[in-house]
Amino acid sequence: MAVPSVAVETRPSIRSRLAESRNALGFGFMLPAAALLLVFLTYPLGLGIWLGFTDTRIGRPGIFIGVENYEYLWSDSVFWLSVFNTLLYTVSASILKFVLGLWLALILNEKLPFKSFFRAVVLLPWVVPTVLSAIAFWWIYDSQFSILSWALQQMGLIDHRINFLGDPTNARASVIAANVWRGIPFVAITLLAGLQTIPQSLYEAATLDGANRWQLFRYVTLPLLTPIIAITMTFSVLFTFTDFQLIYVLTRGGPVNATHLMATLSFQRGITGGQLGEGAAIAVAMIPFLLAAILFSYFGLQRRRWQQGGGD
Repeated sequence: MAVPSVAVETRPSIRSRLAESRNALGFGFMLPAAALLLVFLTYPLGLGIWLGFTDTRIGRPGIFIGVENYEYLWSDSVFWLSVFNTLLYTVSASILKFVLGLWLALILNEKLPFKSFFRAVVLLPWVVPTVLSAIAFWWIYDSQFSILSWALQQMGLIDHRINFLGDPTNARASVIAANVWRGIPFVAITLLAGLQTIPQSLYEAATLDGANRWQLFRYVTLPLLTPIIAITMTFSVLFTFTDFQLIYVLTRGGPVNATHLMATLSFQRGITGGQLGEGAAIAVAMIPFLLAAILFSYFGLQRRRWQQGGGD
């Protein structure tokens, strides 16, 4: 009598299950990037936080002093001036970059002749190295040979040359203008990419319902572009808040600390001044502001989950 064979179910091994898992595959691809971030981001950040609690100087190891660096900064008028300058610089430049960048993106999204050429030209301020841009603006703002002052004099708008970088108010406005010129392409091209993902059928339907150009922008373009705006402006705020090269080349924080940002003051105190602990404390004091910008963007995106099919 033949004995019937019984099929034995074999369970896949852990190795084979990991090989077939998309999550494990994704984790494997992200592991090298995570290792690089750990080495080049997490370690310097942790070291900076530790140095902020020490009196370390260049060439001399420090000792733990607790919050003395932060207590000193709390009563340091130059530090608070740099905080004010940083917030003024970031808010003003970010608003101008958003308004002008959105306006430029809307223009480039229209059917224009030589549209590809104009898009390439718009990118030039962004691709040019920051130091070269700063040197160019340094010549444009020169107190004696400024082409801008010369042009305004020729048009009869002013009767004497403007001291762009020698006057505190003018210096603040000048560095903001330079940052806006450099940052507009990033905002414009990113928003342009978002505009091109909006279906034309929505505009056609709204037009048939009698919507004008402002209503098309208000009720079609702006809501669908909000997630891209949130991400773009988060990066723009972070780039602007941590700006260093442009300010350092143009003014080095002058005149009379009128353009000192927290980043430039941290460098001046920590590197050129030799007070690594104090410089690190200023850099660490920037973290709450950066986290606030990131959280603002995050919760702004959460309010627009309905656009991806979630609830509002």
